Formats: sequence, C-alpha cells, structure tokens
Amino acid sequence: MLPGRVAVISDIHGNSDALRAVLADIALQRVEALVNLGDHFSGPMDAGGTWEVLRDLDAVSIRGNHDRYLTTRAPDEMGQSDRAAHQMLPGAALDWLRDLPPVLLMGDVFLCHATAGDDETYLSHLPIRDGGVTLRDPSGIAGLLTGVEAGLILFGHTHLPVAMRLPDGRMLVNPGSVGCPGYNDSAPVPHVVHTGTPDACYAVIERVGPGWRVEHRHVPYDASRMAGAARAAGREGWARAVESGWYSE
Repeated sequence: MLPGRVAVISDIHGNSDALRAVLADIALQRVEALVNLGDHFSGPMDAGGTWEVLRDLDAVSIRGNHDRYLTTRAPDEMGQSDRAAHQMLPGAALDWLRDLPPVLLMGDVFLCHATAGDDETYLSHLPIRDGGVTLRDPSGIAGLLTGVEAGLILFGHTHLPVAMRLPDGRMLVNPGSVGCPGYNDSAPVPHVVHTGTPDACYAVIERVGPGWRVEHRHVPYDASRMAGAARAAGREGWARAVESGWYSE
C-alpha cells in the first residue's frame, strides 16, 4: 500500500535536465514515496544521462509502451525516437526496463502507463484525426478500466495533467510529463498533443480521509541543453516542444 503522501512522475522521455529539476522540487515536498509511470528514455535528448539519474533512484516504477519497444524490437524496427534512445543506453538500462511490470496494484491504488489492458490506448482522452485530443466520456473511460476496483488509478501516456473522478467514485490522476510537453503521433489517427507549458510536470498526492488530495506541480527549468540535443539530432519538433510546450515541425 502506498503511504500518505506520494510524488508521481511519468513520461521523462530522456529529458535528464527536466528530471533533475523535478527531483529537486520533490525533495522539498516531504513525500514518503515516489511512483514512476514509465516511458523513461525514448527521444533524441539524453537517454544516457537520464539512466544515470534513474539507476540510483528509490522509486516504484512500471513500464511504458516505449520502454516495451526498446526491449522487444530490433533497432532497425524501432521508430526514430526509440532508436535514438537505444543508441545512448547501456545494456544495464535495457535489463532494468525488461524487469519492470506493465501494471501494479498497491493496496487501493492501481498503477498503469496507459490503461489497464494495454500500454498504447489513451485513457482519459480521444485523439481527433489531424487535430488534438478531446475528453472521453465517463463510460468510455470506465470501459478501459474493466476489472480495476482500486479507488485511485495513476496513469500517464498522454502527457496531459489530469485529476478527475468517475461517477462510480474512482479517482484518476495523470501527473503530466516530466520531459516531453508536446508531441505528434500517427496512431490510432494522426494527431498532436500540446500541454502548453515548457515546465516539467509531476503531481503530489496525499491521503485525506477516504480520498486523495491532488496537486499538479509545474517546475520551470532551463531547457536549452535538451532543445540543443534535439536540434542536433534533426528533431526540431522536439526542440520547440521542450522550449515552449507546443509541438510543431
């Protein structure tokens, strides 16, 4: 079971400077535990430096979809962002990813990267073709959580900070993305996601009676080194996203 006050991070995507900024802020929050919801390295920035931080971090961690791609696909079968990260990572980092569970139940709290059943479907939002995303209706969200009876569901994947309560009383929290505030994707339809802030995002959750208080925290940091790494790799969209919170090619 999780203790009473917990920091929740997700979707670092190889942004080591954002991760360090978030961990420095977490150190001031008097938390009793740290939960990490996956997608640790994929991207053109600093997967190796991110591993140097994560390997000594005391956190409960699960695997994201890009973590799975990094450990199950050959490099020539990977997407551009996964392949870039794979080239920067030592074998120990890949071994660590392989050992992470895809979901985890900790008492009354359920941890998943995307949904209960898979690591690619958006839980709280629906992609719009050649657009952004829109909020799912509650029945659609509940359908993706079949079999999950926990009162609190922690998830990531969309990079969008979320705190919502379903009609049945279950609480859903997405901490947002530590290191990737905007991106494009082609599945299930072409779409773009923007958080609208370049800050590194995470959440602090605290037990209050039978429920949870949620605080989303946005941490400013100097993104110039990460943007430079993205540009050096030919990934202008990534550079603009970490600088502004808005993705554009």
